[in-house]
Amino acid sequence: MEEKKFDKNSIIGFAIIFGIIMWMMYNGQKTAQEEQAQKIKQEKIDKAKKAKEVATKQVLQTVVDTTVNDTVKLQKLAGALGSFAYSATLPSAKESFTTIENELVTLKIANKGGYIAEAVLKNYKKFEKNSGQLVELIKNNNANFNLELQTKDNRVLNTKDLFFEPTLTKNGNDQILSMKLKSGANEFLEYKYVLKANDYMLDFDVRSQGLSKVLNTSKAADLQWDLKTYRNEKSVSYENRYAEIYFENDGKVDYAGLGKQEDETLEKATFIAYKQHFFSSILLSQTPIENVKVSSTDLVNDDKIDTVFTKQFKTTLPLAFKNGELDYKMNWYYGPTDYKILNNYEKNIEDIVPLGWGIFGWINKLIFIPLFGFLSSFMGLGIAIIVFTIIIKIAMSPITFKSFLSQAKMKVLRPEITELNEKFAKDPMKKQQETMKLYNKAGVNPMAGCIPALIQLPFMYASFQFFPSAIELRQKGFLWAEDLSSFDQIFKLPFNIPLYGDHVSLFPILAAIAIFFYMKMTSGDQAMAQPPQEGMPDMGKIMKVMIYLSPIMMLIFFNSYGSGLSLYNFISNLITIGIMLVIKKYFIDSDKIHAQIQENKTKPKTESKFQRKMREMMEQAEEQKKLNKK
Repeated sequence: MEEKKFDKNSIIGFAIIFGIIMWMMYNGQKTAQEEQAQKIKQEKIDKAKKAKEVATKQVLQTVVDTTVNDTVKLQKLAGALGSFAYSATLPSAKESFTTIENELVTLKIANKGGYIAEAVLKNYKKFEKNSGQLVELIKNNNANFNLELQTKDNRVLNTKDLFFEPTLTKNGNDQILSMKLKSGANEFLEYKYVLKANDYMLDFDVRSQGLSKVLNTSKAADLQWDLKTYRNEKSVSYENRYAEIYFENDGKVDYAGLGKQEDETLEKATFIAYKQHFFSSILLSQTPIENVKVSSTDLVNDDKIDTVFTKQFKTTLPLAFKNGELDYKMNWYYGPTDYKILNNYEKNIEDIVPLGWGIFGWINKLIFIPLFGFLSSFMGLGIAIIVFTIIIKIAMSPITFKSFLSQAKMKVLRPEITELNEKFAKDPMKKQQETMKLYNKAGVNPMAGCIPALIQLPFMYASFQFFPSAIELRQKGFLWAEDLSSFDQIFKLPFNIPLYGDHVSLFPILAAIAIFFYMKMTSGDQAMAQPPQEGMPDMGKIMKVMIYLSPIMMLIFFNSYGSGLSLYNFISNLITIGIMLVIKKYFIDSDKIHAQIQENKTKPKTESKFQRKMREMMEQAEEQKKLNKK
């Protein structure tokens, strides 16, 4: 049997086959590895993409949570914010503030809502003694400013929930802050604030650009401005008495009233002022705004408990679109309710200072404010009040003299008038005729004593308006009074007396004593000067009642008033007593007056038109009486 052997060719063939098999196995393994590597790479890419999407959703979710509320989901961003979702993706979409300030005021404007979140007056402090806390008109969300917009698909957007993008620039001393709520790179709603140096007033523009595509411009955008006013003074009840909404409506300045709840609808408003006695927040518009609604709610039910806030003010101003856009030139004022400062703006806002209507206001504006301002510029406020009172009383002394002189003449004629009353007791008409003849012969005008008193009344009423409005008196002391704009408490009562209060003020007591002695000294002369007439009240009895009633009224109503007004009344009555004593001692002599009256009786008299008219009327009445008897 032939032995089987491998030849050379077989070996080569096997080698080639083995090589091919190995090459195929190597290539297959490499392909699998590449496929595995590619798979892993793709998985990493997919994982990174997914992580990015999750991160993006988390960012958007955070924006929505901080912009609307914790329960709003991602779809809310696209649904409720609509085109303004663009603003929510900007870096400014966060709780942040931009501060603008000058020498007088510091204002912080929030990204969220774009409105003033804090307003601090640098030169005024709150009522707490030595507290050092500045007056803050806006803080801790006591204010709300919102523009309610309606989209074309009937969704309602509130700017208070949306984020604005701030841009702060300077132009000289002017600070310009642009707050833009964007729906795109060139579509936005803008609030523009411009604060000048050393000024309480800042410019405020509201305008839109490119929003007519998404907003329903046929419906006005409601600008809602609310303010819950903080207490800033010593007496919350006294401060609250002067806290009210003022406004200019169709060219006339008016106020909403002081009731528990007051509401007004204004036809054409050009400014709304939230007045807090000595401080005010005012929104002004160069364009009159129609159908404005304002309301005022009193928050002080019990001045022992309700000691933080005074009033809740609310205003809704419909801003009409013009050519599909908003464009309003407005102003903000955050500052003192100071007549001189407000008057300098020439915008009628000085009329929010309650100086009285008609002649009372003119006396304050033309006499009291300039005179007191001059005196207080170089002397202490308490001394200024005393000097001011002396000047006013000396200026009025000629009128006071005529009043006392008329009373003296009537007193001299009293015996003759009494005789006529007895003689014609049964004929009142004849008695009146003879009394008028006696006045005419004696040269005495029975109205001469009343006219000077009437002239002095407007000055007295003007003082009741001036002193509570004088911010110069705020936190200025005199003697025991720590604050001339508030009551001068010398003793705290352990209980509350209705109408009077729970404390004792000294200046009202002094003023009441001065009034008592003044009326005690003059009541006798006035009663003697006016003998009782049939059918008329007895002036003597009335004066006796007034002697005691007037001081009691002073004590009750002025105990919680500003001590500056009580000081003025005390000094005023004290000076009047002094003037009266001087006039009686050196200028009025009853014997000389009597002699002059007797001399006047002998002289021929010509009747005045008034006297002739009165005589004719009496004669006609007498004739009619006789005819009726027939």
